[in-house]
Amino acid sequence: MAFFIAFLILFPFLAAAVQFAVKNNTLRTVTVCVSSGIIIVATVIFAAMNLSADSSGVYYFTGDNLLGSTINYLMLFIEFALMGVIIYLSFKYKKYFVALLSVVQTCFVAWLELSGNAHAHYEKGVSGYLFSDNLTLILCLMIAVVGGLICVYAVGYLKDYHHHHGSEIADRRSFFCSMLFVFLGAMFGIVFSSNLIWMYFFWEITSVVSFLLIGYTKTEEAVTNSFRALWMNLLGGVGFAAAIGFGALNLHTYNLQELVNKAVSANSEENYIFTIPLICLALAALTKSAQMPFSRWLLGAMVAPTPSSALLHSATMVKAGIYLLIRISPAMFGNGVGLTVALIGGFTFFVASVRAIIHTDAKKVLAYSTISNLGLIVACCGVGINETIWAAVFLTMFHCVSKSLLFQTVGSVEHASGSRNIEDMHGLIKRYPALATAMMIGIAGMYLAPFGMLISKWSALQAFVDAGNIILVLLLAFGSATTLFYWTKWISKLLAYAKPTVRRKDTTSPDQWVSIIGHTVIMVALCLVFPFLSGGLVTPIVNSLFGTTDFKPVLSDENLYILIIMIATIAVVIILGFIITRLVKTKKTSIYMSGIDTGDERHYVGAFDEERTMYHANWYLSDSIGTDKLINAATAVAAAGLIIGIVLTVGIALGGAL
Repeated sequence: MAFFIAFLILFPFLAAAVQFAVKNNTLRTVTVCVSSGIIIVATVIFAAMNLSADSSGVYYFTGDNLLGSTINYLMLFIEFALMGVIIYLSFKYKKYFVALLSVVQTCFVAWLELSGNAHAHYEKGVSGYLFSDNLTLILCLMIAVVGGLICVYAVGYLKDYHHHHGSEIADRRSFFCSMLFVFLGAMFGIVFSSNLIWMYFFWEITSVVSFLLIGYTKTEEAVTNSFRALWMNLLGGVGFAAAIGFGALNLHTYNLQELVNKAVSANSEENYIFTIPLICLALAALTKSAQMPFSRWLLGAMVAPTPSSALLHSATMVKAGIYLLIRISPAMFGNGVGLTVALIGGFTFFVASVRAIIHTDAKKVLAYSTISNLGLIVACCGVGINETIWAAVFLTMFHCVSKSLLFQTVGSVEHASGSRNIEDMHGLIKRYPALATAMMIGIAGMYLAPFGMLISKWSALQAFVDAGNIILVLLLAFGSATTLFYWTKWISKLLAYAKPTVRRKDTTSPDQWVSIIGHTVIMVALCLVFPFLSGGLVTPIVNSLFGTTDFKPVLSDENLYILIIMIATIAVVIILGFIITRLVKTKKTSIYMSGIDTGDERHYVGAFDEERTMYHANWYLSDSIGTDKLINAATAVAAAGLIIGIVLTVGIALGGAL
C-alpha cells in the first residue's frame, strides 16, 4: 500500500515535468489524457483495496531513518527554492510584505528541522509520516477523478481560449497544464500526510501554484490578484508554522492525528494548552478555504482561465482547508476555537450567499457560491459533533463535483456564445441544449432535492438546532433563502425563451465533453448511491473521528432510500414531458409586449409611437445590497471577530498555563 501512496504523490509531479517539456499540441493532448487516466485508475484501485467498515486508519513510513531524513532535507531544499522564487517575484513587483511572510515561516520551520526539535519525537517510533483512512480515500477520489477530468477538459479549453484571445495573451499551455498536475500531486501529499511538517510542505506548494495560475495572463489585474491570493495564503502558512512549532516544542508532537487525540482525551485542566496549535491550524484552514475576511483572494482568482477556477474551487486549495478542519473538528468541540470557526463559517455563508444575488457574471456567482458553501462546511466543523461532520463530508463531496461541472459548462458556453453573462443565457436550452442540460444538473446539485447538497444542509440545520446554536440556525436559514433566490433565477433563465430561439453550433471539443459528461454522470450517481455512501462510508468516518460505534445519521435509512424513488420520479416526469411536447400540437401566438408587435417578436411600438426592444431581465438588487460599503463592513466584522477569537483563545490558554 505504501507503494500506491508514493505513486499517487510522485506521479503527478512526473506528469507535470512531462507537460512542461511537451510543446506539440497533439502530443500534449495525448500525455494529459494518459496521465489523468493513470491517476484515476490508480486511485480507484487503491480506494477499492483499502475501503473498510471500521475506518481506523493505517500509518505508513514510521520511525526516523536515513530515507526519512533524506526526504526531509529534500523538502527543506525545495522550500528554500520556493522562498527564493517568491522573494524574486515580490521584489520585481514591489510586494515586499509577501517576501517577508515567506521568509518568516520558511526560516522558522527550517530552524525546527535543523535544530533537531522536529524529529526527536519520531525517533521513538510513536507514529508515522503518512496516514490513510476512509476520509483520506474520499479526498483522494475527489482529487483524482474530478481533478483528472479537469486536466482533460483543460486541453480543449486552452485551445479555444488562446484562439479567442489571439496574441494579446502569451500561449503558455505547457506551463498551465504542468501546474495543474503539480496541484494534484500536492493535494495527494496534503491528505496523506500525518506529519504536520510534510503537510506544511505540500500546503505551501498549493499556495505558490495557485499564485502562478491566477497570474497566468500576466495582466495588471492578474498580477494584483495573484499576489493577493499569495499573501493571504502565506499568512495562513505562518499560522501553520506556528502550530508546528508549538506542537513540537511544548506538546512533543507534530503528528496531526496524535495532536487531535491528545486534545480530545485531555482533561479540562490540560485541554486549554491544545487550543493554541488548534487555533493556528484553523487560521491556516480559514485562509486556504477563502473564509471572510480572506475571501477576496478566491474572487480575484476568477481572472485565470476556467480550468484553474474549476480546480481551485472543487478538488484543490479550498478543499485542503476543509480537509484540515474536518480532521481537527473533534478537538474543537466546546472550546473557543470551535466557536470562532463556527461563527466565521456561518457569517461567511450568509454574507457570500447575499452577495451572489447581485452579479450577472456567472463565474462571480459561482465564486460567491463556493465561498458561501465552504462557510457552511466550516461552520459544521466548528460545531464539532457527529451530525455536523456527517453533513460536512457530504457537502464537500457534492460541492466538489457540482462546482467543477458548473465552471466547465460556463467556460464552454462562454466560448460558444461569446458571453458568460447570465442574462445572455436566456433560452440556452434551445440554443445549446446539451450544455444547458449539464449546467442545470450542476445547478440542481447545489440546491434541489434529491441531490445531496440540500439533504446535507437539512442535516446541518437539524444538528445546529439540536446543539442549541440559534445564531447558526438563523444564518443557515436566511443564507439558504438567498441561495434559493440566485440559483432559481439562473436555472429559470436557461429554460425561458420568450423570443424566437434556434439551436446553434456547439464548439465544445470532445475532450471537454469527456469531462463534462463524466461530471454529469457522477453527479447523478452520487444521488443513487447516497444511502449506501452514508451507511458504508461516511458513518464509519464519523465514528472513527469521534471514537464512537453507535452514531446514526440525522436522516434515517428509510428516508435516504426515498431519494432513489424521487430520482426515478423525476426521470419519469422528464420523459413524459418530452413525449407530450412532441405529440401535442400547439397553436403559436404572438407575445404580448405592451405595445404594437412589429412582427419579429423582438421589437414593439410603445405609447409614444417609438420602436422599443423587448428585454427580459432578472432582479439583482444591486442598488440595495450591491454597494462596496456593505461588503467592506462585513469583512471588517469578520476580521474583528477572528482577531477577538484568536486573542481570547490564546489568552485563556496562556492564563491557564500560568
